[in-house]
Amino acid sequence: MTDFDSPADYWAWHDANGYSRLINVSGTMTGLGGSIVRRSTRMATEAAMGRFVKIHELQARGSDVISRLTGAEAGCITASAAAGITLCVAGCMTGLDPARVEALPCSPGAKSEVAVQMGHLCGYGAPISVAVELAGARVRTVGQSTLAMDYQLEAALTEQTAAALYVVSHHVVHYGQIPLARFVEIAHARGVPVIVDAASEYDLTGFIAAGADLVIYSGQKFLGGPTAGIIAGTRDLIRATYLQNTGIGRGLKVGKESIAGAIAAMEAWLERDHAGIRAEETAALDRWQAVLDGRPGIQAVKVPDPTGNPLERLQVQVDPATASGNAAGYARALADRNPAVIVRDHEVELGYFQLDPCNLAPGQMEMVAEALAEVFDGSADRGRLDADCSSARNGGIDGYLNWLA
Repeated sequence: MTDFDSPADYWAWHDANGYSRLINVSGTMTGLGGSIVRRSTRMATEAAMGRFVKIHELQARGSDVISRLTGAEAGCITASAAAGITLCVAGCMTGLDPARVEALPCSPGAKSEVAVQMGHLCGYGAPISVAVELAGARVRTVGQSTLAMDYQLEAALTEQTAAALYVVSHHVVHYGQIPLARFVEIAHARGVPVIVDAASEYDLTGFIAAGADLVIYSGQKFLGGPTAGIIAGTRDLIRATYLQNTGIGRGLKVGKESIAGAIAAMEAWLERDHAGIRAEETAALDRWQAVLDGRPGIQAVKVPDPTGNPLERLQVQVDPATASGNAAGYARALADRNPAVIVRDHEVELGYFQLDPCNLAPGQMEMVAEALAEVFDGSADRGRLDADCSSARNGGIDGYLNWLA
């Protein structure tokens, strides 16, 4: 939930600039702007923009807050979580050697492979392999997409291995993968550091506690800060990661305003009323579920987050033989409204979409309930509600290809 004073306060910016009104029940998605930044964080960002500051001092302050938040020895802030992957990989390759930093990505050296389970080579708007390769590293695939075994990781860790990357995301395969504790144990037995991509995770302490050497979070997702990547880890590897700002990291640099905003967002997280926010989110799910209950061909159930974040979503399963359309069609009908209701549709080909309550602004819980009632009452004909699922699957690239076309 947000700290806007009223629905009119929330929509004023959209209306003044001619932007489409939308209600985000998809989640903390980059294509929708990540999350809503709280007033205190916006004020910290604004304050930094009007002043000069020594960036090393600001980053040192960020390191202190990251340590308090995660239990890590140190931390730093970069442009995004994706940038964090690239910089962490580079740091594991170069250590604190400035000459090696400047040699990337064209001359990565002998130790330039990164082991990743095949089931973790997901797309999050871009292939995760690209974030690794931007550092000049090569991906060393472990196992098959649905099965990775201990011996396969052991065989992939050689004298050429710079790091092992573990991805925590709803996009990865959720069975048949080496669990993190075992992944760390195997990697550390070979002297290989472990990087964890935990961009959209609530758990800010567990990965460090499990032995990860570097952990990457998104500043603009659950933390509710500006666009930034937050990196926590061992002091030596954080220093090596930060040193990349003299090389490939220069193009991934973060400004003073985003560093200050990320610090404010982390400090706010330490005092956040997590239980109260969860209660508000649950109330929204209950309201939407009540609207959908009893409708022919529609089953609405609460489902837990697949990576263990402390939240639920409402999964709306659609039987096209009984309902007035399919899941993709209902998702499109909701998105065609004004305000557009953007649902979580990345698995719509399986016959369902989800409603995520974590980014609601004032009045939007009821607006979503009204939209659900109107769309599922059959206000649109069957032709409109039977949609090609490929539009959701290809939507990410289509948005770029159609931009300014």
